Amino acid sequence: MSARIAVVVVAFRSADVIPGLLDSLSAASREPLELVVVDNSDIDDGLAETLRGRERTTLVPSPDNPGYGAAVNRALPHLGDAVRWVVVANPDVVIEPGAIDTLVAAAERLPDAGAVGPLIRDATGEPYPSARNVPSLRTGIGHALFVRVWPGNPWTARYRNDSLVEEREAGWLSGAFLLLSREAFEQIGGFDERYFMYFEDVDLGRRLTRAGWRNYYVPSATVSHVGATSTRHVARSMIRVHHASAYRFLADKYQGWYLFPLRATLRAALWLRSRIVRG
Repeated sequence: MSARIAVVVVAFRSADVIPGLLDSLSAASREPLELVVVDNSDIDDGLAETLRGRERTTLVPSPDNPGYGAAVNRALPHLGDAVRWVVVANPDVVIEPGAIDTLVAAAERLPDAGAVGPLIRDATGEPYPSARNVPSLRTGIGHALFVRVWPGNPWTARYRNDSLVEEREAGWLSGAFLLLSREAFEQIGGFDERYFMYFEDVDLGRRLTRAGWRNYYVPSATVSHVGATSTRHVARSMIRVHHASAYRFLADKYQGWYLFPLRATLRAALWLRSRIVRG
């Protein structure tokens, strides 16, 4: 039986954390699942051995590490023709039983669904705000300035849109785990590969919406995400990458020639914030 659901995992020195995800897949859906793992690492950490012998599994070496979104794009040519839904997952995610089926069922009753995301819990079991609004300039600045010193500030609340128990539309969904319509994903050209990491999911949500699709948050499906297991190897450089991606997103959103002074101010402010956060 051909699989109509594929799970795409982007790994980077992830052999020690991926077994939890692999073990949870069998109960995540009653349907057969294709699994494509794109390995962005240039070292042999045992990932190939971990995957050896698994049915419907493809390992795609990607030692040049093009980034998260580009790695997902590299998985697409390896998907079977029958695949209609693509689950994008971090390797350090554990899927609750039936969660993939719940997301697929939601997508099938929502014909404009380009992306559907679950409730994500962090390592402590607390819900993570994984379905957010696309930030406006004012909201983004307020969130960036105050989130560390005043977590409950109104700009962060507006950005995170912390309604965690209701199914609803969102501006974007966390790329740590989401279900994508293959049709919608291919229509917009996949992830924007200019983003090495961070904000590629924000950009994806915005482009899906602009193309007429919608992003839906479905908290009746749940996954657990340890978080930062890949970036722990390069934590300080990832702060710089995060701020560079934030600037790229804002520069794309405010790209008129007459907005050059605004872009220059944003670039300087994000550079300064990156330096401060890195210490």
